[in-house]
Amino acid sequence: MTQYRIEKDSLGEYKVPADAWYGIQTARAIDNFPVSGRLPDADFVRAHVTIKLAAARANLQPGWLDQLRCDAIVAACERILNGEFVDQFVVDRFQAGAGTSHNMNSNEVIANLANVALGGQRGEYAPVHPNDHVNMGQSTNDTIPTAIRLALLAKLPRLLAEVDSMAAEFEAIASREANTVKSGRTHLQDAVPTTLGREFAAYAWILRRAGSQLAAARPLLCDIGLGGSAAGTGLNTAPGYASRVAAELARLTGEPIVAANLAGQMQSMHDMQVLSSAIRALVLELTRISNDLRLLASGPRTGLGEITLPAVQPGSSIMPGKINPVMFEMLNQVCYQVLGQDHAVALMTQAGQLELNVMMPALGSALFDAMDWLTHAMRAATLKNLRGLVVNRERCATFVHASVGLATLLNTQIGYSKAAEIAKLSEASGRPVRDIVAEQGLMTAEAFDELVLQAANGVGQAAMSG
Repeated sequence: MTQYRIEKDSLGEYKVPADAWYGIQTARAIDNFPVSGRLPDADFVRAHVTIKLAAARANLQPGWLDQLRCDAIVAACERILNGEFVDQFVVDRFQAGAGTSHNMNSNEVIANLANVALGGQRGEYAPVHPNDHVNMGQSTNDTIPTAIRLALLAKLPRLLAEVDSMAAEFEAIASREANTVKSGRTHLQDAVPTTLGREFAAYAWILRRAGSQLAAARPLLCDIGLGGSAAGTGLNTAPGYASRVAAELARLTGEPIVAANLAGQMQSMHDMQVLSSAIRALVLELTRISNDLRLLASGPRTGLGEITLPAVQPGSSIMPGKINPVMFEMLNQVCYQVLGQDHAVALMTQAGQLELNVMMPALGSALFDAMDWLTHAMRAATLKNLRGLVVNRERCATFVHASVGLATLLNTQIGYSKAAEIAKLSEASGRPVRDIVAEQGLMTAEAFDELVLQAANGVGQAAMSG
């Protein structure tokens, strides 16, 4: 049977598992919020503990935090940051507004670790108290939004790396297929010729552009309101605390962290919304590109079939031999989920009231999920399907010569009206435009082939290099 210890807070006594490093307020939160069953995000836990470490060092001064308590708090934080006791962060992601429960979860674990190291007992909170010492100069209201920012800064390079990797793969295919002429399509109808290289280079270009938008959010996330305390006033903080704790966080994280408008950073989730909007922009493009690849790979015999995506699993439980574009189906699904998270972030951003936005726990979680899901999904799609993608060049050539859109190439040679007649004749007879112009003596088949190649490649080289 589980053994318990009894702890006491302002509401009275409460049972805490005897072997838990957390305390009474965490135990209450476990019982109060049995909502999602999801524990806090790992980067967020690390970020919040890093703040506690930085705060202890920033508070080390006469009349505030003494050397003994500072060292004990720092040592406890370092143990957690090195991977110990991570199972002690147990509050559900949907919890008390602003994140008070998670803040106390951190405070209690760190205090208990510090006290045991100093010869004390769990749950006694002497000489290190969760509120008086671990939480010195802090509030849920400034530590939680700062921890969200730090966690997002930790996740951002991983997501950007996958954007870069996918873009690089598209660029490699584009270079390889620079002269693979294929039929362009507008309105899902035959259009003028293009090259597969140009098509895929455009995918790479827009992904890199979206990545630049993402990266542009980084400086905003480095502006923190830590030191604002409960309402952005800096109440109960040591002299110079805000600037010192920002400098310590910059040293610990390697990010250019600075103290910004303390009240503004507590009221507003603008910085997170900017990042979410950039993620949304990326996801909209990924959705479009994924749909294109699925369409280009359709068939293989009764669809477009211009590309073949590597088979990673059987496609059907009833149809033998069927292969589906499952990796980009997966990426589509993730994109739609991320769009939902962005909408949730938008609603929670505007839900702030007066000096505080109490929606921070769920807002942070939505962004954490969006970034992690997208990072993992892009990596899998790139490794399992873009690498190994095969271009069916004969299929591309067949479609090119079957396209009535090739008549457009004749506009400057024989005029729009005569070209339209050729197009109608090709449409009615099913014969290639190439054969008709040769038969009518308008140009040789070879000359027409050269015209097609020039049209597909001419401005395309400039487009790809741009």
